[in-house]
Amino acid sequence: MNEEPTIVTLFTEEEIAERVQELAAEITEDYAGKNPLLVGILKGAWMFLADLTRAITIPHQCDFIRVSSYGSGTESTGEVRLLTDLSTPIRGRHVILIEDIVDTGHTLATLLNILKEREPASLAVCSLLDKPERREVAVHIDYLGFTVPNKFVVGYGLDWDERFRHLPYIGYLEFEG
Repeated sequence: MNEEPTIVTLFTEEEIAERVQELAAEITEDYAGKNPLLVGILKGAWMFLADLTRAITIPHQCDFIRVSSYGSGTESTGEVRLLTDLSTPIRGRHVILIEDIVDTGHTLATLLNILKEREPASLAVCSLLDKPERREVAVHIDYLGFTVPNKFVVGYGLDWDERFRHLPYIGYLEFEG
């Protein structure tokens, strides 16, 4: 990590806020009368979930699950480890999994399999970002914020080795040389 990357903006704070409002409106309409449980995937999705939950106008609850598939680099290890499980039972609940980015699809596919075994009434996926060029496992995204190019993205909760989560916008890393 000797070399400091340049961050190229993909989506501004305003563009993100507008898209989050649109996603919240869709979820509000689709889940009216259902009291869904929004499950944020830590650590990357917490900022997105915080804004989304404030914009959803129907009763709902939130919980978190924490997994890891990255080491300290920019490549997924492919191995998904469950670090923190839900504190809320989901049997018979309408569950929306809130993800920061769908990359290879391994993390999401693993989580969907784990949660399906717990017999929710329904299980949907809301992802802020999708990177389809990197997909190795087919997964369905019900609510999508933006599609991104095959670059390492940071900001708005997404990090590079625990750096850049705090940025209010989303950008990608560019290295010299």
